[in-house]
Amino acid sequence: MKRLGVNLFSLRTMISTEEGLTRTLAALGEMGYSCAQYSGAPFNPDAIRRASAATGIPIILTHVPFDDIVNRTEELMEEHAGFGCTRIGLGTLNRSIITDESAVKSAIHSLARAAEKMKREGFTLCFHNHHTDCYRHGDKTILDYMIESCPDISFTLDTYWLQYGGLCVKDYIKKLSGRIEAVHLKDYKITAKADESGRVVFLPTFAPVGEGNLDFAGYYPLMREAGVKYYLVEQDNAVSFPEPLGELKRSIEYIKKYF
Repeated sequence: MKRLGVNLFSLRTMISTEEGLTRTLAALGEMGYSCAQYSGAPFNPDAIRRASAATGIPIILTHVPFDDIVNRTEELMEEHAGFGCTRIGLGTLNRSIITDESAVKSAIHSLARAAEKMKREGFTLCFHNHHTDCYRHGDKTILDYMIESCPDISFTLDTYWLQYGGLCVKDYIKKLSGRIEAVHLKDYKITAKADESGRVVFLPTFAPVGEGNLDFAGYYPLMREAGVKYYLVEQDNAVSFPEPLGELKRSIEYIKKYF
């Protein structure tokens, strides 16, 4: 599948240095991934540029802090231009404001102003949904408020967090048609383990794509129809395994077989 990449947050412990980033991008390229999102490590534009150039793996999206997006908009665009990236992403709203409707709306309006500035210069602000954005103020989720009130904001749709938040992934692919710059292909798996008392508890967790319960084969035609530009595998817990790259390899093997 073209435009298939990885959100490097999945491998965040491996990319804290330029050498580690370069090695990691090269390994992903050997697996068949063609691009990446930079997230989960210190933001060093020069190091990102050199690692991307050395491996031929473009960085097509980032996650950067909210304060930088709203207060350093012009500088961020210049920094991203240095490594050829026009998509500037926000990973989440600050959780401390989620239950405060006024604070949430103020933050969203600040993002909308930054998105408008970026659009004028050929950049795109991409908001990544978490389950916290499924929180309701009145009859509307935070995510829906942003979708309806911020036409210049595009989205990085995360399949796991929509499921976790109780929203229908297929409905939101359709709702965001034309506004999805990237998707995070992140599977949702139920695991069983004993707690301190020995009682077995069942909890959702992350898994390689195809090894959980989400209907990626059913999502893909809808994503293609919705105009999704990039497909990024993400597995938040990959770095907790002995071979994190092996987790990402299992995902691409599934995707190549079924998509």
